[in-house]
Amino acid sequence: MDTERTRRPDAGASKLTISLAVCLAVASAGCTVLRSAANPELVAASEHGAAIEISDALESLIDKGRDTPADREYAWEAVKARPALTAPDLFARAAVGGRLVQSKGLRGAPLLAEVEEFARQSRTLDPDFRNSAATRLLGTLYVMAPAKFLRHGNSETGIDLLEELTGKGPDVPENQLRLAEAYVSLSDADSARPHLCRCLEHKAALRPDDQHLLTHLIEEIGTPECGGVGEGTPPH
Repeated sequence: MDTERTRRPDAGASKLTISLAVCLAVASAGCTVLRSAANPELVAASEHGAAIEISDALESLIDKGRDTPADREYAWEAVKARPALTAPDLFARAAVGGRLVQSKGLRGAPLLAEVEEFARQSRTLDPDFRNSAATRLLGTLYVMAPAKFLRHGNSETGIDLLEELTGKGPDVPENQLRLAEAYVSLSDADSARPHLCRCLEHKAALRPDDQHLLTHLIEEIGTPECGGVGEGTPPH
């Protein structure tokens, strides 16, 4: 996976200046409360890093099973306090916003249109950023989220995006996983199975959170027959 990092021009600004910006952005919610409840690793990323680094810090916590709803709230306010000028900036907003919606459930639905727009803008600026991460996010969003909260797509659009992405990057396991997830969510297990087989073949390349998703999908539809690849061996 691409580990590219993009820093804003003033990334060397003092902790005080950046912390103040975050506090101003979350003043109505209580900056001190959000900050004190957030994981120190996430707070450190917000003080020193660009939006994409805040998003990466949150994803790291998720992979370790250490994130909390407060972390997602704090990360969301922190990335919104950063400029949204580049594909990484915009993708960070989309990714963190998506994670916040996950934790809020239906209460987070009003954020979906923002997540969609940030992902679309990131994709426009650099469709290849992190192996087309914005396209992967958009495709998943269109399939998994209620269409009434979105403006530019639905489940059919999402499947088309993910199919196209998988065709262009068949060796990117995240592409296969998101397409499998989309088909399972649409109750099309037969279409999901070949993509699950590819995920099993490259399971070690998946991040821990995605490995958990792979386990869940296989538990839901059963271990696919993969011609020996992963057959009879659900991921752990």
